[in-house]
Amino acid sequence: MADTRPDPDALLARIESDAERARQGKLRVFFGACPGVGKTYAMLNAARALRDQGADVVVGVVETHGRSETAQLLKGLELLPPRVVAYQGRELREFDLDAALARKPALILVDELAHSNVAGSRHPKRWQDVEELLAAGIDVWTTVNVQHLESLNDIVGGITGIQVRETLPDRVFEQADEVALVDLPPDELLQRMKEGKVYLPQQAERAIRNFFRKGNLIALRELALRRTADRVDAQMREYRSDQAISEVWEAKERLLVCLGPGAGGDRLVRAAARLAGNLHADWIAVYVETPRLQRLSETNRDKILRTLALARELGAETATLAGQEDAQTLLTYAVSRNVSKLVVGKSLRTGLSRMLRAPLSDRLSLLAEDVDVYVVAHEAEAPAAGKALSEPFTLDREPVPRTRWQGYVWAGGICAFATAVSQAVTPWFDLANIIMFYLLGVVGVAVRYGRGPAILASFLSVLAFDFFFVPPKLTFSVDDTRHLFTFAIMLAVALTISNVAAGLRYQTRIALYRERRTRALNELGRELAGALLPENIVDMSRHHLEGLFQCQVCILLPDAQEKLYSPMLLPEHKELPLDTAIAQWVYDHQQPAGLGTQSLPGAPMYYLPLKAPMRTRGVLALLPSQKRLLFQPEQARLLETFAAQIALALERVHYVEVAQEALVRMESERLRNGLLSALSHDLRTPLTVLAGLADSLPLAGPPLPPAQAEIAQAIRAESLRTSTLVSNLLDMTRLQEGHIQLKREWQPLEEVLGAALQTLAIPLARHEVHVDLPADLPLLEFDSVLMERVFCNLLENAAKYTPAGSRIEIGARNEGDTVAIIVADDGPGLPPGREESLFEKFTRGQDESAVTGVGLGLAIVRAIVQAHKGTVRAENRPEGGARFVITLPTGDPPAIPLEA
Repeated sequence: MADTRPDPDALLARIESDAERARQGKLRVFFGACPGVGKTYAMLNAARALRDQGADVVVGVVETHGRSETAQLLKGLELLPPRVVAYQGRELREFDLDAALARKPALILVDELAHSNVAGSRHPKRWQDVEELLAAGIDVWTTVNVQHLESLNDIVGGITGIQVRETLPDRVFEQADEVALVDLPPDELLQRMKEGKVYLPQQAERAIRNFFRKGNLIALRELALRRTADRVDAQMREYRSDQAISEVWEAKERLLVCLGPGAGGDRLVRAAARLAGNLHADWIAVYVETPRLQRLSETNRDKILRTLALARELGAETATLAGQEDAQTLLTYAVSRNVSKLVVGKSLRTGLSRMLRAPLSDRLSLLAEDVDVYVVAHEAEAPAAGKALSEPFTLDREPVPRTRWQGYVWAGGICAFATAVSQAVTPWFDLANIIMFYLLGVVGVAVRYGRGPAILASFLSVLAFDFFFVPPKLTFSVDDTRHLFTFAIMLAVALTISNVAAGLRYQTRIALYRERRTRALNELGRELAGALLPENIVDMSRHHLEGLFQCQVCILLPDAQEKLYSPMLLPEHKELPLDTAIAQWVYDHQQPAGLGTQSLPGAPMYYLPLKAPMRTRGVLALLPSQKRLLFQPEQARLLETFAAQIALALERVHYVEVAQEALVRMESERLRNGLLSALSHDLRTPLTVLAGLADSLPLAGPPLPPAQAEIAQAIRAESLRTSTLVSNLLDMTRLQEGHIQLKREWQPLEEVLGAALQTLAIPLARHEVHVDLPADLPLLEFDSVLMERVFCNLLENAAKYTPAGSRIEIGARNEGDTVAIIVADDGPGLPPGREESLFEKFTRGQDESAVTGVGLGLAIVRAIVQAHKGTVRAENRPEGGARFVITLPTGDPPAIPLEA
């Protein structure tokens, strides 16, 4: 019988995901095929209905585009004032993210999710603003057209002939909590266009001839319907998986797409993203750098990095691999990552070039046995305008000159030198030995200058050997045809040696890079393991990072108020363009920002959060000498590894400090308890004697004069008060050390309350005390002496901290498994925010200078109540005054025998 139980790991991941989403706001997307179908209109209508139900709704930004029907719906809704930004001599009105976060409504409307913000904004895209709103717990409603989805961008461009520049990653759409499809038949939309309800008449006429052709509208409508259906299907599959309706596969589908320097990389990535979405699979985008691809121009390298960045935006994991042969390197990596499907582009090579080297798709099909290979058709793409966000870099990459003529010149020179040496030794060596001189030269050229010069050296060596040493000499003709075979073998050997030597040279460089990276990580880890202070960690990390990444480094750590500061402010840091506001944002949101990121990309520095397992420990700020030194994929991963090591070291030092502080507190607490215990024992006897002597003064002789009698009474009162304080100190130390044994008995609550009221009859005489105990209150099991001390302390506090004539109320109620006992007053109440801290030892409330005591009463109350397995809490009453609530377990009281 098949096991239909759900996977525990999947359930745990689901619970964690649900908990994370519960802390965030909800995103609802009004989705349509094109402008004019009524997305904003439908959003505003739904918002008005929700507002009428009492919800807190704010309009963050809504684009009416001059449509009167839409503008009419804004009336009565709260509008967030826009942020006015000066841009190229004009003033633009943009969505004010900070104002929205400060207002923090329950729901905010943010129109046109794919909108690009003005340069200099915190985020380049509006969807990033929305992500920050969601992270702050604010629900967001927004609108999106199908042409703005990144994975469908090329398809929409092919249908309409218009390339849409404003796009958003598909993951934003997929992570929406709800998608509402707003649909309108093409004929009705065209009619609305003609009536001027979408654009102005002259604009509408032009739009109908171009983007809004009926065929385009039908195709876009189908895309929108299909995309919505795909989402519904994914929700259905997720539900079936959660409910264990169908068997859960142990292995998950995983795609790997191979990127190269050729045209069509963006199309390939988008196709892979759509395929991964349809299969509900993870996917990886990989670029394999072979020796041949090392000689790419900077333009092609920029193109590869842009394609990798697009893949990351669409939700892919990216990697750059180094290998001698691309197909084998890809398959090895695919097997290590449990990849089930490979996606490659269709080769554009034809004819002889295709015969000499088979396309990657063909080689993968031959080598891959358990992996499916998908081939995506390419189409030529125009070069993208603008500058790449980041540039490639490999740590040990040698600078590649614009021309490599030096290597070819040296290849000719080495062949000439080998010829001269061979001429000198010809009398003593055969022709077979002379060939070795030329092969040695080819090896030297391959090792030093690479494959191209080595191939030239191979041909020059064969020609020189034929011209200078094979009869007839000084001519390229041969008198023995067997020498032709010798030439062929010599050329083949030379070419083979040059290829192997060049490959080994490349592998050596890769090995050196990896060895340097591993050594740097080991050195940093070893040094951080011995660091005992945050300042040591900052200094060590700065030294390693500046040397390895060729940048200026500043590490910011949080203080007790969670504000960032630099523990080591060096002179060179004063000249850094460090923006502490950006660093604080990175720390609060745990996301990178600044240079080369999607958050505040105009900043000159790159800010990376130092994430440790428990929490973020600081921010790493870097100012690279060249952007490419940080943002090549391998370098970015290396930097993230360094940041993780630094964060772990900071967390380790933090907990070492916490442990040391805890030990110091424990030791000081032990010493203090011992001292208090000794003092309490030594003070109780003389205080008792003093109180007895004060009582005996009126009885020792004739009556005392009034003044002396008053002094004797004061001596007695103060000695008793001091004796009570000493008793509290002694009880506190005994409770903490566990030396007090509870003498628990079943008894009614009113008896111990009556004893406490009788003990405090004098202090309570100036107050109105009201006791309300229900008749059906059960018996409780407690130590009557200790519980009397609890009520004495609470009532004494009520008498001390409230003015004369105040009302003190004592009540109780049965709550089933527990009984709640309430002591309340109508005095000034408790200090706001200190309700819990008042139960700490030596902590007092308001008017400390005017009220006697050492702040142990409530600490003793909590210790005694907790010893009885109960709880106690303090709170302010809404009508004024303080209230203390004690809960004690009812247990299983014995049956009371009935009288005969």
